[in-house]
Amino acid sequence: MKAGSNSNTIFAARNSFFLKVYHSLEEFPGAVNPVVTIGTFDGVHAGHLMIIRRLKEIALATKGETVVLTFFPHPRLVLQPEDNELKLITTMGERMSLLERHGIDHLIILPFSREFSRMSAVEFVRDILVQKIGTNTLVIGYDHHFGRNREGSYKDLEEMAVMYNYQLEEIPKHVINEVSVSSTKIRKHLAEGEVAEANNLLGHDFLLEGKVIEGDRIGKDLGFPTANFSIDDPFKLIPRHGIYAAEIEVKSRKFKGMLYIGTRPVVDGMKLSIEVNIFDFNENIYGESIRVYLKHWIRPDMKFSGLDELKKKMQEDKLFATKLLS
Repeated sequence: MKAGSNSNTIFAARNSFFLKVYHSLEEFPGAVNPVVTIGTFDGVHAGHLMIIRRLKEIALATKGETVVLTFFPHPRLVLQPEDNELKLITTMGERMSLLERHGIDHLIILPFSREFSRMSAVEFVRDILVQKIGTNTLVIGYDHHFGRNREGSYKDLEEMAVMYNYQLEEIPKHVINEVSVSSTKIRKHLAEGEVAEANNLLGHDFLLEGKVIEGDRIGKDLGFPTANFSIDDPFKLIPRHGIYAAEIEVKSRKFKGMLYIGTRPVVDGMKLSIEVNIFDFNENIYGESIRVYLKHWIRPDMKFSGLDELKKKMQEDKLFATKLLS
């Protein structure tokens, strides 16, 4: 399957006039005094938000416009195709939505390929940042490297800033509650079901989004009707199997509920199922887009002796989820 082939499907229709998105440098018409940053921005987490905040401060002071330069597919998926372990916190569509929420003016998504990866640091700065984008100010995160074999460093950017007449600023290493923020740490928390810790580092709730599909109605028979939904992007990170208290957005309305991720061992124990029980909701939403914000971990996926025991446990889960969400 092509990397992230359907990642923009749901968010595309939501892309408003505020964030302008370009899928190549040729599409980019230019900007006023561009204040630029570079990165994959997976998760658009609290560390990224500190960079974005500084970007906007400089743009305001210089009467400029903010530009985020990112890459698709994720470079690791191109350079290490045999590595199947990388899962992304956000799809590209979700990143677009988050960057728009935080007031970025322009997003340039550069197609990443092996050929592109061989571009030298000097070529990247001269041909892309200076000639194509017209960078006025470049803001980068701590210990940023770029170019072929990550040969470019902050020192190189300093030297080229004099040559190509752009301003340069490096954001120091960020620490939140004495824990440095990184996409890797957030992925680890999610893989272990530690959604509250992940959300703290993200600065927003982790999101799963998809279209509601037909299920086998076992939940309805148990008194807990669920909306099964599919995740199109094969590289989207799916958190630890289990039950979560969640907030669900459907048809522009928000509800409380609980999310199940697992293989349903009581029934068959084979196929991964992602489904949500929406509290105080009784509508047909097959084919609708649904957004599920994970709030709290409740328990791991478990095997029960039968459906009666499962139903009793689900009643306990709902009481606990209601308490957590209140």
